[in-house]
Amino acid sequence: MSGAVLPKNLAENPRLDRWIGFEPGGRVRLGTGKVELGQGVLTALVQIAAEELRVRPERVRVVSGETGVTPEEGFTAGSQSIEASGAAIRAAAAEVRAIFVEQAALRLNCARDALSVEDGRFLQDGAATALDYWALAPGVDLKREACGGVKLTAPERFRVIGRSLPRLDLPAKVFGSGFIHDLRPEGLVHARVLRRPRRGAHLEALDEAAIGRAAGGVVEVVRLGDFAAVLAPQEGTAERALEAAQRHARWSGGEVWREGQSEPTHLLSLEAKEEVREFPRRADVGGQAVRRFRARYTRSYLAHGSIAPSVGLAHWDGRELEVLTHSQGVGMLRGALAKVLGLDPAAISVKHRQGAGCYGHNGADDAAADAALLAHACPGRWVRVQWTRADELTAAPVGSAMVVDLEAGLDTRGRPIEWRMDVYSGTHGQRPGHNGAVNLLAAEALPEPAPAPAPVADVPEAAGFGGLRNAMALYDLPTQRVTHHLVLRPPLRTSSMRGLGAHGNVFALESFMDELAAAAGEDPLVWRLSMLSEPRGRRVLERVAEMADWARRPAGGSGEGWGIAFSRYKNRAAYTAVVANVLVDESVHLRQVWCAVDAGLVINPDGAANQIEGGVIQAASWTLKEEVRIGAEGVIGVDWERYPILRFPEVPEVAVAFVGEAGDPPLGIGEAALGPTAAAIGNAVAHALGARVRGMPLTREKIMAALIR
Repeated sequence: MSGAVLPKNLAENPRLDRWIGFEPGGRVRLGTGKVELGQGVLTALVQIAAEELRVRPERVRVVSGETGVTPEEGFTAGSQSIEASGAAIRAAAAEVRAIFVEQAALRLNCARDALSVEDGRFLQDGAATALDYWALAPGVDLKREACGGVKLTAPERFRVIGRSLPRLDLPAKVFGSGFIHDLRPEGLVHARVLRRPRRGAHLEALDEAAIGRAAGGVVEVVRLGDFAAVLAPQEGTAERALEAAQRHARWSGGEVWREGQSEPTHLLSLEAKEEVREFPRRADVGGQAVRRFRARYTRSYLAHGSIAPSVGLAHWDGRELEVLTHSQGVGMLRGALAKVLGLDPAAISVKHRQGAGCYGHNGADDAAADAALLAHACPGRWVRVQWTRADELTAAPVGSAMVVDLEAGLDTRGRPIEWRMDVYSGTHGQRPGHNGAVNLLAAEALPEPAPAPAPVADVPEAAGFGGLRNAMALYDLPTQRVTHHLVLRPPLRTSSMRGLGAHGNVFALESFMDELAAAAGEDPLVWRLSMLSEPRGRRVLERVAEMADWARRPAGGSGEGWGIAFSRYKNRAAYTAVVANVLVDESVHLRQVWCAVDAGLVINPDGAANQIEGGVIQAASWTLKEEVRIGAEGVIGVDWERYPILRFPEVPEVAVAFVGEAGDPPLGIGEAALGPTAAAIGNAVAHALGARVRGMPLTREKIMAALIR
């Protein structure tokens, strides 16, 4: 083995024993800092390790997201788990296999090339030997740093990668024990947190006696400045106590809510930090613009709308704090908790336990912080905090509203020779640790609150941008001048929502492309292909058109619409093209969606298809229904009636085809379908109506307004 460039996550966590270990009973321990959020990633990572170690996947036991135990791999986010952790695991497993082959060759006094591995057993020239990984493990020290340079298994030799294996996490979930919500450690007390009604509000008084009478049981009230909670041995008692606390709390001050603050265009009136970026031209252009085309597109604030509320559990014994959470970044959460509690990070253990739905920075970190604060105040007891549905829809971070202005100068053929884009958005990155800040809701209410980050920053380019994610189109365009207006203080706490700015930006860009095609009198597919030289992009567009039989697309304005859209997520992950078919009458009925995806090497085809299908369905819900609205008393939507999401009878038929090559590196797919789906739906609605709706969600009211313009 010779030294080589290691995958980034392996270079940052080079100790091989953090990734791979051999346990009694013929088991393999696989460590990863990435966590299961319902995307099936642990199953795929097991397949990668099993392939390179030459063992059956059933032998592999995964340890995931535990500080001090598993590799520190940051957040499970940005469709990077297979690209980042998968690459590290593949290289680490291949090197471990090579180390053991070398040890077996020494034992057997044979050449390494004479040995092969079958399900962990070593064969010499195809014949069985007495050696396997577990027999050799006591004499092999994996507390060594990876060197790299080991040849990986060639695609034509894959036995596990590329197969649709069953999800490892589903049996427990199906039978009722697979979620953090199911955990009940001995000595547990249930807690509910009293939320401040306004940012910066002060808790003047809290009638604890009245709370105890109304709860009808043993209740303990914990108050730390403006952070207050009720604790009880029975969950029902805690819930009644919270209802009483909400009635008997007196608040003063804080920021005032105003009607209209949730409108995306409200962002235009707020202070913003501007940054101009120019993306180099991809086409030779010349001459002067003979006309200009301008359009404004918007998306509303979006809530996570997880199927179950956030939960956190914590225990403090006076020396060590243990936290159980469905956070996406246990290491970053540990650092933030250490700052809030004034503890050494080494005294805090944060362990991931799976939650029911996660689409970015939801309430998981805040629920864990609530539990940690209360456990620290009540030593010796496990404290379980469960948020209410109202907490989820009013207190958790939201995906920022966005306004996107596009302008193109067109030549005599209608082709762009100038291109400008303005993106207005709040930050898409306020997770714990982002921008060096704590970023935990409870910390803002403590007697000595954690300082807010200054200045506000967005997700950097190295992580794929936030508000500017997918703001650069891949088409053969002139220099693209993009101005990012980062709104410093939007009315709601914004952070990472699945896809970040890609959902709004791709909706805007691909809607604009359709409008330019219409202005030029060309078919939207033909128009795109005429301006796209990128071969993998062309391939997914041509494949999705074939899947949907695009040639049978009817004339527009009849109430039935067909729309097409394309993007490459983050301009470096999977390529996705989408066709949507809709019927429009009093509302939009999404009938069918076709997706063609180039994700390079696909580890688990069924799991990958599930990710694309899930992205399509969530994007459809965002695009057609979802918006967080603000009234005089704050966020209006505190339940499913006032924050509607796509329901099962409204789910379209979704067809997915993968067109990548197994020899290409895996590309992230978890968020790849969101933007193209939104734009394809928007384009289909415009085709059906003969009129364009440029603001999401595409509600009946917006459709009517577009028709009477």
